[in-house]
Amino acid sequence: MTILNKPVKRRQFLKSMMAAGVSLPLLNSPILAKDKPAIKKSIPKSGELIPVIGMGSSRTFDVYDDEDLQKLLPVLQAFFDKGGALIDSSPMYGSSEKVIGDLLKQVKNKGALFSATKVWIDGKREGVSQMQNSMKLWGVNKFDLMQIHNLRDWEVHLDTLRQWKADGKIRYIGITTSHGRFHEDLENILETEDAFDFVQFSYNLANRDVEARLLPIAGEKGIATLINRPFQRGSMFSKVKGKPLPNWAQLLSVITWWIT
Repeated sequence: MTILNKPVKRRQFLKSMMAAGVSLPLLNSPILAKDKPAIKKSIPKSGELIPVIGMGSSRTFDVYDDEDLQKLLPVLQAFFDKGGALIDSSPMYGSSEKVIGDLLKQVKNKGALFSATKVWIDGKREGVSQMQNSMKLWGVNKFDLMQIHNLRDWEVHLDTLRQWKADGKIRYIGITTSHGRFHEDLENILETEDAFDFVQFSYNLANRDVEARLLPIAGEKGIATLINRPFQRGSMFSKVKGKPLPNWAQLLSVITWWIT
């Protein structure tokens, strides 16, 4: 899960990284990895800074066995220890919200938590009930970000979220899609509605459809962007396994596809 304000071309990225003196192999150093602060970007509509790397929970946190649950605890602890903040979930993700809530009770130094989940149901009353249940599962009194998942009954839920934001039950309003679906509908929504602080969609080297319209609209309207599937569920790494790095990687002194 990555957080963007606007698209960045590879050449711009390389120039900015080189100007900052950043070399990816240096991130492998345990000393620098420990001491280097998390990179942050601002949420356009508020100016609040948030780490550019967040944590998704689809599938990975959908576990039921205590042994699997305890394997996730050091992962979440490391996330917070390294400056992480945003955790994203949904009622669609099976047991993920309950697992997050159980783990949050056990981790230390989670004061930077930026809680983000979704409403994924039809109907106003049902939406309110689902969001209240999410609060209970997470163990939070309010969410930083509530998103309308896959545009489901979005007009009904948007009315509720406007009121919840006014009442202080949530801080930001978002809307999502994934797998390249509903792009035209989402484009129309973002162009006509000004209530959205965040938008989330899939974006990676194998799926760049959002570059055509959705990323530019988000940039024009000052909507923060959450990127899901940045590595296409890991398949991006399997495509390059055993293959040589491109020549331009030498500009950054990159010697491996992996950051460990």
